[in-house]
Amino acid sequence: MSRFKNYLKQTIRAVAFVTLAWTLPAAAETVEVAPGVQVTKRTYTAPVNEQPFFGFTAKSAEQKAEDEKFVSAMIGATGSREKAFEEATKRAWIAIQGGKVREAALRFNQAFLVSPEQSSVYHGFAIIAQARFSDFDAADELFKIALKQPNPVKALKADYGRLLLIAKRPRDAQEVLDQAVKEAPDFSDAWTNLAWARFQNGDPAAACAAAEEAAKKRPSNNSISDLTAVRNAAQCK
Repeated sequence: MSRFKNYLKQTIRAVAFVTLAWTLPAAAETVEVAPGVQVTKRTYTAPVNEQPFFGFTAKSAEQKAEDEKFVSAMIGATGSREKAFEEATKRAWIAIQGGKVREAALRFNQAFLVSPEQSSVYHGFAIIAQARFSDFDAADELFKIALKQPNPVKALKADYGRLLLIAKRPRDAQEVLDQAVKEAPDFSDAWTNLAWARFQNGDPAAACAAAEEAAKKRPSNNSISDLTAVRNAAQCK
């Protein structure tokens, strides 16, 4: 009888373990995209060259050779790897500002081929993940990586704070935006987003103070309406 009871217990444990194994989500796969940089593998319904990191597609030897040929041509045309990267990201940011997200993705993938360790690669892909694919988890991960990589642009923390606002995480957003306005005090959009974060966190007086700073920095035509909206919401004088 005791042997039967022990066997029964072992069987129940085994069944429980199998059931748990089936119900637990599989661990997310990560890929090293640059030395020491791991990114969660995510793919989307879009051409691979319009997805971050080319959709993590495994490339053939021929495709890798074409990539190397492209990078060599970029360096030859611009004079150095640094200038080649600057040219690719310059075109990418212009596309972002013009609302051309697909073109921006192409350009950031080119920049990724040239210098995969640079902050702007992850910053740009974070914007693509959110704006094109509505993937806030991917964008959050990529922004965090961008903060650790070399040569971040001044708008990085402002853009990250904006993402956190859109993701309805105003407390996290305020923490990031407080840093953004310290590092780039002339960036009007960062002050406007900080005003929204403070308002959503229940501090309308501080929101009005941030809105006043935003107004001093000559906001762009696109952000004036947003600034007016937060002022109205916080009932600023």
